[in-house]
Amino acid sequence: MTLTSDRPAPAGEGPPCRQQGSTESRPAEGRPETPFLLVDPERVRRNIARLRSRLARSGTPLRPHVKTAKSLAVARLLFDGEPGPITVSTLREAEVFAAHGYTDILYAVGLAPQKLDRVVALRRAGVDLQVLIDSVAQAEAVAAVSTRTGVSVPALIEIDCDGHRGGLRPDDPAAVRIAGTLERGGAEARGVLLHAGGSYHCRSREELVDAAENERASAVRAVELLRAAGFAVPVVSVGSTPTAHSAADLTGVTEVRAGNFVFFDLVMAGIGVCTVDDLAMSVVVTVIGHQPERGWIVTDGGWMATSRDRGTSVQPVDQGYGLVARLDGPHYPDLLMTDASQEHGILTVRPGSHGTLPDLPVGTRVRILPIHACATAAQHDEYLVLDPATGAATEIWPRLRGW
Repeated sequence: MTLTSDRPAPAGEGPPCRQQGSTESRPAEGRPETPFLLVDPERVRRNIARLRSRLARSGTPLRPHVKTAKSLAVARLLFDGEPGPITVSTLREAEVFAAHGYTDILYAVGLAPQKLDRVVALRRAGVDLQVLIDSVAQAEAVAAVSTRTGVSVPALIEIDCDGHRGGLRPDDPAAVRIAGTLERGGAEARGVLLHAGGSYHCRSREELVDAAENERASAVRAVELLRAAGFAVPVVSVGSTPTAHSAADLTGVTEVRAGNFVFFDLVMAGIGVCTVDDLAMSVVVTVIGHQPERGWIVTDGGWMATSRDRGTSVQPVDQGYGLVARLDGPHYPDLLMTDASQEHGILTVRPGSHGTLPDLPVGTRVRILPIHACATAAQHDEYLVLDPATGAATEIWPRLRGW
């Protein structure tokens, strides 16, 4: 990625106008103020093509998770400009994407019953919105609203394959009771859903392949239990960015979900799913001071800009709050953002390194490569696309916020 000089800008250059409220991308002019969220569309396209090509070899459809980007502009890259099947983490996402033509939506967070009126409203509007449950109590709520409104709500039953979060064990007979409760109440037991969150702790290619196979095999066991009890359950949904890129066999799976892959991050690089060069999003910050006796470079980008996520702290290589890169691409050897307060970032040489601090005068702009793309993006209202020749903002991609 080639952008522009990382030296200080001439005085008097103003920021682009930042309008709020719209979810559509729009043009921008001027050199943006820092900190801001930078996206590299070409890297996004490359990351999308990589996963789609991999899944095409097995003939398994991708239902991308839009929770990482929360962006209509990124979704258009996922589907070549046309709406397609998506996964969401909030009903706010479902409502906004539905308003822009996305009518095949999976709400992949355990259902809070008080949200069912919004689910019914979307289904009445022609959206095939599926919900996720893992208890008889949730099934009773879904069945009750289906009976009361005459709108059949389809649900997937969450299956836990690795103790990561919610869900039933693959052989838990409660799944049959849940399916029966749904169907008797006029709702639909559409299938099962798994998320191999434990794959984020894998440390080798072999472990990643094993995690993906455990996810697949667990899904098949669960759906076979339900089918043996007489339920059709046509959907077998699996996925996480690590397992989506590692599965050797997807027999029995009807769709794969993943979201982080559009941007990737340093956690994914630490797992071995991508390289640092694949990271498509970063936070641009400005050097505002130095503390030479402490070996510090101080920036205007604290945890409000990068998040407090320290996901690489449990990996063999701890990347602090993020690697520091030049605006023209390469990262500085062993330079990390190692500390943060609300609006200050501290850049230092990696502990134990024999490297030296680079010469970064006050006013210099650098990029912070994110630890966790979802958490970093969530700190911002929009992404900026820059002109490689001038460094000026050419386009703004709004992000969705809220629940």
